[in-house]
Amino acid sequence: MSYKENYRYWLESDNVDEVTKKELLAIEGNDDEIKYRFSKRLEFGTAGLRGTMKAGLNAMNVYTVAQATQGFADLINKECNGKRPVVVAYDSRNNSELFAKTTASVFAANGLTTYIFDELRPTPVLSFAVRELGCIAGVNITASHNPKEYNGYKAYWEDGAQLPPDHAQTVSDFIDKIDVLNGAKFADFDKAVAEGKIIILGKDFDEKYMEKVLAEAVYPNAVKAVADDFGVVYTPLCGTGYRIVPEVLARAGFKNVYTVKKQMKPDGNFPEIRFPNPEFPEVFEEGIEVAFEHGCDLIIATDPDADRVGIMIKCADGGFKTITGNQVGALLIEYLATAYEETGTMPVNPYVVKTIVTTELAAKICEAHNIRIFNVLTGFKFIGEVIKKLEVTGNDSYVLGFEESYGYLKGTYARDKDAVVATMLIAEMAAYYRGKGMTLADAMDKLYDRYGYYMEASKSIVMDGLDGNERMQKLMDDLRNDPPVKMCGYKVVEFRDYLADTVRVAGSDKISSTGLPKSNVLYFILDNGDILVIRPSGTEPKVKVYILACSDSEEKTLEKLSAYKEYTKTWVR
Repeated sequence: MSYKENYRYWLESDNVDEVTKKELLAIEGNDDEIKYRFSKRLEFGTAGLRGTMKAGLNAMNVYTVAQATQGFADLINKECNGKRPVVVAYDSRNNSELFAKTTASVFAANGLTTYIFDELRPTPVLSFAVRELGCIAGVNITASHNPKEYNGYKAYWEDGAQLPPDHAQTVSDFIDKIDVLNGAKFADFDKAVAEGKIIILGKDFDEKYMEKVLAEAVYPNAVKAVADDFGVVYTPLCGTGYRIVPEVLARAGFKNVYTVKKQMKPDGNFPEIRFPNPEFPEVFEEGIEVAFEHGCDLIIATDPDADRVGIMIKCADGGFKTITGNQVGALLIEYLATAYEETGTMPVNPYVVKTIVTTELAAKICEAHNIRIFNVLTGFKFIGEVIKKLEVTGNDSYVLGFEESYGYLKGTYARDKDAVVATMLIAEMAAYYRGKGMTLADAMDKLYDRYGYYMEASKSIVMDGLDGNERMQKLMDDLRNDPPVKMCGYKVVEFRDYLADTVRVAGSDKISSTGLPKSNVLYFILDNGDILVIRPSGTEPKVKVYILACSDSEEKTLEKLSAYKEYTKTWVR
């Protein structure tokens, strides 16, 4: 059907509620808006669904959620014929509980025993639940750190990681065959609960999760030594960390945990928080006031579904500054390695996993501590795949997985980033350095002095509108088919095309494999060691450029980052 036919179909269907029809009538005559909402459906990928909450095919609403769940149920029944359960969770966003119950109702109607949490939970709890309960799959209703207008549908497979590409494509193919308004099966939620088809998970399950998190503490004595006078400020940004994170910190031995009261109540409107994203300095404004009031030098924020964590640290001048996800990851690797060495507990054959767009400082630190490091494609599911592969033999020890976008995981109880365990470890790390008379700012300076000034920057080339995908692909094709031989005066010595699975070294005719799954990513290594990586976003209409640079001083590295960002403007005509 054309977008206009789809629009009329929704308006005239008996299956569409009156509130939705009223919303659709309000855009009658607005051809651009109708076209945007009805010319295509919301794309289902390895990250599931994500979009604004409104009526239409290209948006998050009960109809598109039900359609996606029916497609997911079709995959599950194809794989296990209903013999294994599924689990559903949700965050603090508007409509999250409604979408979660819709999801559970569709699963139950398809013969799948379905667990659902009694209230909002962090994403890592859902990942843990998939593994702990022996589920074939799981769904978390969340849009992570997006603005309040958004919601999403994160789909997980039996290993606790997000769906692999082949399964995501199968679900998408099934969805294509399902009528969005009457193709999904539904069970009455309350009746399904009464019949045991839907099982409610309560707070007793959280104890199992927190036990796993607390087991990942590395140096409890470091916390104990400074607990009386060490304080940390925490904010969940009106999200799911409001209850579990403070509890974990208390059980880990932190006596002085101060919270940002205005942001402790779950609220999908995120009052006074324009973007509930812990990488943005503005979300820490209230926390800074609390930190000054109580004399703290560390502020921690988790995003609404508590899978990402950002921090602010006190500087030498007494003010606070944010540090990047790359810097936090580097600090954590150095701290974990040092703590293991000091306590004589370094595990056998330790390894770290990071993504190809994450700081190369991690590799230098791992080299210094005899820890192997693996590079994977962007997306935490690829970190999970390395863990899954290496745990088969039992000869290797996972230390940490992280990505530059503020996601970290220690421990194998989950297979997605976990801001809860990351918060505990960051606070433990800060306590360790406090015992040495240092702040995290001092620790970062020490890292740069030892390993070099590895710094990173990113640039987004936004291409919104109906032709956004076409323009994004054209940019990628242009760079792929006619790759630059120089960038800012530096020669390109290696060019990797992860979609073609090729590695080309300058001056050689030999072509080798990247060794990673195919993905629409281009990777350039320059003769000075700097790296530029380009890929289209999987959830937003933009091409992302990651710049990884290093020199012997902060000033020189910042100059190079600025020059590279300016250079990328030449790619857009």
